[in-house]
Amino acid sequence: MEPEVRPGRDHRLDHARAGRPLKTPRAASEPERRAALRILDCLQTRTPMPTIRRRTLIGGALAGLALSASRAPAAPVLRGDDPRFADVVAPGTPLLTLYAQGRWCEGLCYAKALGGLIVSDVRANRMLCVADDGGTRVFRDPSNNANGNTLDGEGRLVTCEHRGRRVVRREHDGRLTVLADAFEGRPLNSPNDAALAPDGAIWFTDPVFGITMPDEGLMATPAQRARRVYRIDPSGTLTGMTEAVGQPNGIAFSPDGRRLYVSDTSAALKNPEGARSILAFPVEGGLKLGAPATFATLEAGVPDGLAVDADGRLYAACFDGVRVYAPDGTRLGRIATATDAANVAFGGPDGRRLFIAAGPCLHAIDLTVRG
Repeated sequence: MEPEVRPGRDHRLDHARAGRPLKTPRAASEPERRAALRILDCLQTRTPMPTIRRRTLIGGALAGLALSASRAPAAPVLRGDDPRFADVVAPGTPLLTLYAQGRWCEGLCYAKALGGLIVSDVRANRMLCVADDGGTRVFRDPSNNANGNTLDGEGRLVTCEHRGRRVVRREHDGRLTVLADAFEGRPLNSPNDAALAPDGAIWFTDPVFGITMPDEGLMATPAQRARRVYRIDPSGTLTGMTEAVGQPNGIAFSPDGRRLYVSDTSAALKNPEGARSILAFPVEGGLKLGAPATFATLEAGVPDGLAVDADGRLYAACFDGVRVYAPDGTRLGRIATATDAANVAFGGPDGRRLFIAAGPCLHAIDLTVRG
């Protein structure tokens, strides 16, 4: 039987088994590479196109597209708003493109024991693993429209599933254990992102995106009366922690665990008056949240995934790249991306590499600070 054709999918992956490397196109010949460079130079400088044999021109144009999409390193736009931004990233540091064949990359989590960076391609319904050397393989396909990922206290991968409307944990032998799929006897909305607390609890957000956006899950009427942030105790008990966020999305703890950051993406649901802010909650004894304060507000778009470095700076994936904030809320600067950034995570061998999911692309930039 022929594999099902799904709009927007990379059909090469329909024939791949989890764990096998992705096939890559043939390398361009030297004449095609030279033609590609000449074509790119002409496009950039707006000079007349040179005369090139038709076959070489076609091959060169295709190679040019590949070069323009994956030529690395490419200098990012680093925009400082505060002199302290120079303590985060050195001027001129290149932004690398590690992968550019996704539909909507999300859920970044560096898991060395699993082979590298775990990536959820939500709308393609698959998960990938990107190794430190850049090699990419299928990790889970289908993935139940998986989104956010984090590691628990034992290094096991915890994943939020839109389609399954649940949070699952991958055991060391590969089996999946359901940690949460209902609250007060009713199905969850669509778990979105998760974070590990210092006491070993898993906290996650539960907005409605996975049941209201056709390409990110299965359409359904919310069974919960609210969009909450939940806590899964190491014992397995599920507790609703707050209903104060309209559409809770990204989530991250400060290094000492005494502050919880949550992004409110209410404006993303065709609601121009909805919130587009990052809230900061005091965490009391690890088991209770105090009243939230607005940490940052965007003038457009919405804040999505969040990450925190070892010194407490907050990194927020936004419509114009990754915005970096000091612990007091001062905006330090921005790492610009060509497409909306959706998620961000630290990783790499020394913990200084910042990974950025931006639409179809996965980027990386090496910072001077650790996550």
